[in-house]
Amino acid sequence: MQNNTTIALMYDFDNTLSTRDMQEYDFIPQLNMTAEEFWAEANGFAKANNTDGILAVMLLMKQKALGTELCTRDKLVESGKKIEFHKGVLTWFDRINAFAASNGVNLEHYIISSGLKPMIEGSAIGKYFKQIYACDFVYDKSGQPIWPAVAVNYTSKVQFLYRINKGVFDVSENVRLNSFMAEEERHVPFCNMIYIGDGLTDVPCMKLTRQNGGQSIGVYKEGTKNQYLIKEDRVNFLVKADYSQNSELELIVQTIILKVRAECQLERITHNQSKAVLKQMKSK
Repeated sequence: MQNNTTIALMYDFDNTLSTRDMQEYDFIPQLNMTAEEFWAEANGFAKANNTDGILAVMLLMKQKALGTELCTRDKLVESGKKIEFHKGVLTWFDRINAFAASNGVNLEHYIISSGLKPMIEGSAIGKYFKQIYACDFVYDKSGQPIWPAVAVNYTSKVQFLYRINKGVFDVSENVRLNSFMAEEERHVPFCNMIYIGDGLTDVPCMKLTRQNGGQSIGVYKEGTKNQYLIKEDRVNFLVKADYSQNSELELIVQTIILKVRAECQLERITHNQSKAVLKQMKSK
């Protein structure tokens, strides 16, 4: 049994950490479209063609960028630099990491998003994540997108909880992901997971995390409080998307960290005492 405590903090991205959908800061304006026009066209295409909504967005991005470099991987990374974040996000990771470390906890951060991986990597916070699970393309030699490599919708998000749980991070590796793994061999137990999201696309992950002993936190922007997340038993907590020092969100996450650490310490004591008793019995 490991002597250290590892906690996985898992985040949605759009409207959870960022203030809007990531395409709206730079990509869509360069198409000379409004955000409303872009999303309406993507949703219309998905409905007319019975297509997954995320694949429809990826296809529309590719089509609208034809003849330009707007959808090349390098340009998507560059667009990510324009993303703006909720209050306190830019200092959140260093602060919460320092708190965890001071209490003997190893904190790992993960993104599980239907947004674009290159944009997240290029953003001001991209460096903080152990893994970024998000949509991406296969690119040709010139960097142009030719096919979806990964498309993450609200149901496929759930697989990434299991990848984090088992430590099977490579999205192309499915055999180990679906094979039996003893609980003590898993990278992060579900009870050591915290999921932070803002709405409907996060519900399956929120529910799965909570049902397995982890904690789910719903965040909302001013004037958009998603009460159904509490009423329908989706989350443990519902708070304003304010990541600043001494915010309600920070205090809740700090308390969860201390709770998980205490539970792990008690579990280790129980485990060690059981080992000692068995050893004593065998020596007789």
